[in-house]
Amino acid sequence: MSKKVLILTGDAVEALEVYYPYYRCLEEGFEAVIASPTEQKVLHTVVHDFEGWQTFTEKQGYNIESHASFENINPEQFDALIIPGGRAPEHIRLHPDFARLAGHFFEKNKPIMILCHASVALTVIADHIKGREMTAYYACRPEVEAAGAKYVETRCHVDRNLVSGHAWNDLPQLMKEFVKQVHAVN
Repeated sequence: MSKKVLILTGDAVEALEVYYPYYRCLEEGFEAVIASPTEQKVLHTVVHDFEGWQTFTEKQGYNIESHASFENINPEQFDALIIPGGRAPEHIRLHPDFARLAGHFFEKNKPIMILCHASVALTVIADHIKGREMTAYYACRPEVEAAGAKYVETRCHVDRNLVSGHAWNDLPQLMKEFVKQVHAVN
């Protein structure tokens, strides 16, 4: 029986942070389902890059299809969760089903991978991350700490079932740990 991975995201997701994990999961033989806040079938991705600015720049990326809406997802059917970054975490956390979905994976101790700005989405389930260690894009540190988690200054960090990363260029290390954890799920 193949493992099932849920990817929670929406418009303005960082392109590499959704495409790389999605295809890496498929390559591993996992069933990967991309869920978004609405029945919208095409999500617009963005590309963030550093081009000499004090912060990142943003350009339009490729589109990617969503397979389901948040409200139609039963998290019990999934073995693991990925929340990519970009600007999507800012708005997906406002969806009434986001806390139900993300909270399930913490409550059941299932593998979770977040990266970059995904930590911002977890602030709506602060009770699940309070006291946990995680990393994120450095500009997200205030939100991580305000939610009661400890910000760790590293590119990739593992705190039990929570695998967190700084940005898209950390994906090889993040996915290696995440895949290992998913394979260990009974």
